[in-house]
Amino acid sequence: MASIRSRIKDRLNKFIELDVNGLRSYVLSVFLSVKKSTVDELHQAITKKYDVSRSAVASMVGYIHSKLGILRSHKESYKTPIVYSLKEEYADLLKAELNSKGIALS
Repeated sequence: MASIRSRIKDRLNKFIELDVNGLRSYVLSVFLSVKKSTVDELHQAITKKYDVSRSAVASMVGYIHSKLGILRSHKESYKTPIVYSLKEEYADLLKAELNSKGIALS
């Protein structure tokens, strides 16, 4: 049975391979640079380069959190937005995958 890290690497690799316009890779590179962010903050950062809706960003962040497993989520109270952060143990893996695909980190 493969380790969790190798399964995450395979999923991350497939996620990046399906990136047709660079948006997925850009979202991942933004998480590498900011470390933690809400969906609104991430949407503001992404709309500087891509024309994408807030719901599309929220959907992608949810997918990265649930399926790839490289993000941690935290909610202070029911009134505050969810803060997503990159798990430190996967930062090097993410950086290596993005570099291997020739993607410049933001």
